[in-house]
Amino acid sequence: MLVKSTTRHVRIFTAEVQGNELIPSNSVLTMDVDPDNEFVWNEDALQQVYRRFDELVESYGGEDLTDYNLRRIGSDLEHFIRDLLQEGKVSYNLDCRVLNYSMGLPKVENTETAGKYWLEK
Repeated sequence: MLVKSTTRHVRIFTAEVQGNELIPSNSVLTMDVDPDNEFVWNEDALQQVYRRFDELVESYGGEDLTDYNLRRIGSDLEHFIRDLLQEGKVSYNLDCRVLNYSMGLPKVENTETAGKYWLEK
């Protein structure tokens, strides 16, 4: 039976990809990162997500592949991707079909106002 977890930026399936189809599997997880191309990725950042995915899957070693466990992994990956965005390792794709800034508004550097506005304590 195919079990899946779908978050805004991560889709996880208990399946293998064969051709263009998902074939249900009890021993393989497949992940689709950023299916709507909301972010601009570099290879290093994408590999960090895959490594984090592997770590999370390993942490559930021996447990059943339930939709609950997959949702927890997906949720943890969402937080990880947000961290990558905040660190500047990925950025929003301004050519994305829908710009909704689901991970927060982008930070834009403005050299004209940099350092001019400080809150006094």
